[in-house]
Amino acid sequence: MKRSDLKSWLKTWDAGEFDFTAEMGKTEPEKEHPGSASEHPWKRRPVNRLEEGEIWAFRRIYPVAAALLCAVMIGFLLLTVEKLPPFGRADNPAHNQVMERYVEKGMEETGAVNAVAGVILDYRAFDTLGESHVLYTAATAVFILLLSLRGQKEPEAEKRIMQMDPLLRSTARIVVPLVIVYGIYGILNGHLGPGGGFSGGAVIGGGLILYATAFGFEKLEKLLNLRTFRIIVLCALCFYSGAKCYSFFCGANHLQTIFTTGVPGRIFSAGLILPLNVAVGIVVACTMYGFYSVFQRGRI
Repeated sequence: MKRSDLKSWLKTWDAGEFDFTAEMGKTEPEKEHPGSASEHPWKRRPVNRLEEGEIWAFRRIYPVAAALLCAVMIGFLLLTVEKLPPFGRADNPAHNQVMERYVEKGMEETGAVNAVAGVILDYRAFDTLGESHVLYTAATAVFILLLSLRGQKEPEAEKRIMQMDPLLRSTARIVVPLVIVYGIYGILNGHLGPGGGFSGGAVIGGGLILYATAFGFEKLEKLLNLRTFRIIVLCALCFYSGAKCYSFFCGANHLQTIFTTGVPGRIFSAGLILPLNVAVGIVVACTMYGFYSVFQRGRI
């Protein structure tokens, strides 16, 4: 505080004209990023003293909580490693049980011709559920980190160059439908041959990215915005979790499920593997397009 400001403040206080209530609700003025104009996207908003105290407390507590969480996770991992069988022993389960079970009983128990799909979406389905949650968590973290870019305008020059390129737009009109159809085929064919939710979803996400690059985000935004992204991904993950919890509960208690393996080789077979592939494909496709949209324009 300058000496002149302090002197005027003391005179106001001595005259009884100082308003304490107005000063208690006062907020800090906005600060612009150095070397930037008023249109800079990282402009700070006013922060009152209570919020500053909360941020300070969070910065003090967060490192301790993060260190404790890491220590607990490391402890669990070390206990798990300690219980593992010695490496290279002939009687290890990996040598005499698991591999033979997957090869000899895989098609009979899962109904999937593709042994890889039977393993990752039936025997080890909760691992795949964790991978899907990792994608969703990564997307959420990116949205949080780039939240300050919300509302930033797209680079008009780059957008105009892309959308005025007749070769790109003509090629996209032909290629995008074929790419999306091929991605859907990869998802639906995942239990019968090469493919599945991850690969098919990545192909569909690439098709959406190509469409947005050639024609812009306006039309896609009517179909896939932040609200629909949250709803679609949340429903897919909840269906995956609920379906596999039901399946494992029935299997552990020797109960018959409503999902049958069917006839191996047919499209509607392999029990839950087909709908789980669809759920995983939706999560992957939405996440890929969401990443591109956020990095390109600061929002979905």
